Amino acid sequence: MGLLRGMARTAVVAGTATAVSNRVSRRQAGRWQQQNEQEQADQYEQQQQQQAPPQQVYVAAPVPAAEPAADDMQTKLDALKQLGELKTAGVLTDEEFQRQKAKILG
Repeated sequence: MGLLRGMARTAVVAGTATAVSNRVSRRQAGRWQQQNEQEQADQYEQQQQQQAPPQQVYVAAPVPAAEPAADDMQTKLDALKQLGELKTAGVLTDEEFQRQKAKILG
């Protein structure tokens, strides 16, 4: 009987050790998988940021105040030219362009 008990005990210990070892291996594999997924997500995010074109901000220049009559016409022409460039660049809509033009021509 002693031999049979010893073999049974050894079998139980070996089985428990195998079960624990398998559980640890599965848990560690799961952690590695999560880590890999996180790294891939981070890399994807970095690639998206690098590929995104930089945002350009256009600021309309203020319309200069009225000057003496001789320079007044040149000032208006310069302002209209600048407005035309902003409209061509897509910064101003047609409606905004017409409003600003009306202000300049007064």
